[in-house]
Amino acid sequence: MASSDLEQICSYINEKISNIKTCLSLRNCGQEPTLKTILNKIGDEIMVVNELLNKLELEIQYQEQTTNTLKELCASLEEDYKDVEHLKENIPPHLPPVTVTQNFATTSDLDPEEPVKGEEPVKGEELGATKKKPPKEQRNIKEMPFITSEEFNGIPAYMKSRLTYCQINDVIKEINKAVVSKYKILHQPKKSTMSSVARNLYHRFLDEETKDTKGHYFIVEADIKEFTALKADKRLHVILNILRHCRRLSEVRGGGLTRYVIT
Repeated sequence: MASSDLEQICSYINEKISNIKTCLSLRNCGQEPTLKTILNKIGDEIMVVNELLNKLELEIQYQEQTTNTLKELCASLEEDYKDVEHLKENIPPHLPPVTVTQNFATTSDLDPEEPVKGEEPVKGEELGATKKKPPKEQRNIKEMPFITSEEFNGIPAYMKSRLTYCQINDVIKEINKAVVSKYKILHQPKKSTMSSVARNLYHRFLDEETKDTKGHYFIVEADIKEFTALKADKRLHVILNILRHCRRLSEVRGGGLTRYVIT
């Protein structure tokens, strides 16, 4: 046996003997009445410290779970923030308007000679007295909806060529402007005081109507020139062809005119 191995064995045995001596001394201390009380207090303190360590371990586990949850929430918020920033930077210039439908009772649904229920004639009112007419309900003018990105992507490449999504919707905006301007004139009462220019336009609008356009909103090239800054060039006709492809309008021909009907 090598000397180094013998030394290790001796060191190991001496360590064990030292531990036994320490245990015996502690055992003897426990038997002394003066030290027994102190040892009991130390044991109680050790139990309290052990409970505190257990609670501390549970709290650390809870804080670790909370930290992981907060990290996941932070990552989710960062993704949402990036999405919001992307939406903010890419808001389309043309958004479809929000339409609110309401049911109104028109004057044609009521008999003008039938008295309204719940109202009694005022005493002393003469039979021949004129009644105040209710304010006439303003008519809604139909406008062309904007092209969506899905519809734009579905347009054949040969048809849209180099036209962009915004360019097509800009033309729709101008067409709607022409439609509104035209029918504001047409919806004026016949006895209203119109200027000579408006009256001439009014009669031209009536002359351009046909049985096929009755009840529909439409414009012609003259209206586009009158109410917008668009030029009736090849580019405009390409866009009108695209709008017909997307079912935003239809064409009614006759009398040397092409009427663009809003569908």
